[in-house]
Amino acid sequence: MTGLLLSTVPAMKSDSASSVSILLVDDNPNGLTARRMILEEHGFGVTTTATAEDAWSLFQQSRFDIVVTNYRLAGMNGAELIRLIRASDSPARTILLSGFIGVLGMNQENTGADELILKSNKEVPELLRAVRKLGHQTPRRRPPSAAGNTRRKLLLRKPAGSR
Repeated sequence: MTGLLLSTVPAMKSDSASSVSILLVDDNPNGLTARRMILEEHGFGVTTTATAEDAWSLFQQSRFDIVVTNYRLAGMNGAELIRLIRASDSPARTILLSGFIGVLGMNQENTGADELILKSNKEVPELLRAVRKLGHQTPRRRPPSAAGNTRRKLLLRKPAGSR
């Protein structure tokens, strides 16, 4: 299966691909190996792990440009991992893979992912497209927190009864 997947998309190695560091998370060893091989064949640097908990530990110790995670994992799921990454104020981009995107009503807003990819026969080209796209974008910036906005509004508000 891996040989077939590798041969279906032409390799386009470039210097920019080799500078993109990817953390790949999947508890299915076959899927993890196939995706790692495809990404590495296209010149990306890939670190792999089978659990979101291990991914979070690796993420805190190293710098990754993109995190690609499966949704269904033992323990913490992929969306929970993405929430931790977003809360850490990291500029890392995220891709969520799932065979249940439509069934579970997942979208970028409710998962926090920059890209969602449905596991299907189009997964490989979609994954490569998303990784290339996100790898060339400027780092993600976290929007101002709601608490920060509230405080600013409170500081600008005049006391009751004053002009």
